[in-house]
Amino acid sequence: MARLAKVSKKTVSRVINDSPFVRGETRERITAIMSELGYTPDPQARGLAFRRSFLIGLVYDNPSSQYVIDMQQGILDAVRELGFELIVHPCNRRQPNFLAEVRSFVERQKLFGVVLPPSVSEDEELNKALIEVGCPYTRIASISLDEPARMVVTHDHRGAAEAARHLADLGHRRIAFISGPDMFRSSHERRRGFAQGLADRGLKLQPKYIKEGAYTFESGIACAKKLLAMDAPPTAIFAGNDEMAAGVYRAAREAGLEIPRDLSVVGFDDSAICSKVWPPLTSVLLPIREMGRIAATKLLVEGGLRERIEHPEVSPTLVVRQSTAAHREA
Repeated sequence: MARLAKVSKKTVSRVINDSPFVRGETRERITAIMSELGYTPDPQARGLAFRRSFLIGLVYDNPSSQYVIDMQQGILDAVRELGFELIVHPCNRRQPNFLAEVRSFVERQKLFGVVLPPSVSEDEELNKALIEVGCPYTRIASISLDEPARMVVTHDHRGAAEAARHLADLGHRRIAFISGPDMFRSSHERRRGFAQGLADRGLKLQPKYIKEGAYTFESGIACAKKLLAMDAPPTAIFAGNDEMAAGVYRAAREAGLEIPRDLSVVGFDDSAICSKVWPPLTSVLLPIREMGRIAATKLLVEGGLRERIEHPEVSPTLVVRQSTAAHREA
């Protein structure tokens, strides 16, 4: 290729790696030859040639498949044009070999960097291990856990508070909350925000109306069944994510209840499922794809492949649909 373009191999390498130190006309000539030949750089080979990897890792333990898919899309939005590839690595923080397994994955792949969504982003021992092996990382979490250049903060409590005020303003007083797993910081932040939102309206989140789920459809069903079997069941339920909210739909249906006439339901994430269930689900919008894009862009900035960016703030907002309505007794 260098011979065809009448340039040095080093110049071709600079074009492949999007270096700014190549004249425009030279870059266009080399790019045209690459296109004509159908040449696509192999990320592993590039890593060997330039003593760096062109692989971004996504390490996750989130049980929501839609969350993971949206996160992957966001990362690819940021890195695809630079020829990077994405490698996903599911794991389980509860396993005793969790740290050793992730560390082995990072070292084996010689990653350019890794994106850590909740709840692996909240593991300080993993954070220390990545620093020890010299792997750049970006953490996504509901509160700040690191320096701004390494963080995407989602402020989950704000969205949960908005959901609480919405249900209270509709006249609901028996309001339940289905949380995610205790080991997820987002579970605590969403509970904190929801309790604060109710307090803003002079209400209290009663312990008997709190159930712990697992961010899964099945746990949403199980928790909702327990709530709806109470002597004084809730008239509204806020689920910690959309998967569990969909589970609430199933439990309500089996109990002979109609949404929102008999029960108002709110989810969190505003994933694709919100428009697929009936009635469409009111949910707190968390821009997961955008979060992935920001996280990957910060890795590129640290690696010198992107100019420094401002640290945009992720702010969840409530999207009201037909799953919530005024309480009939209000």
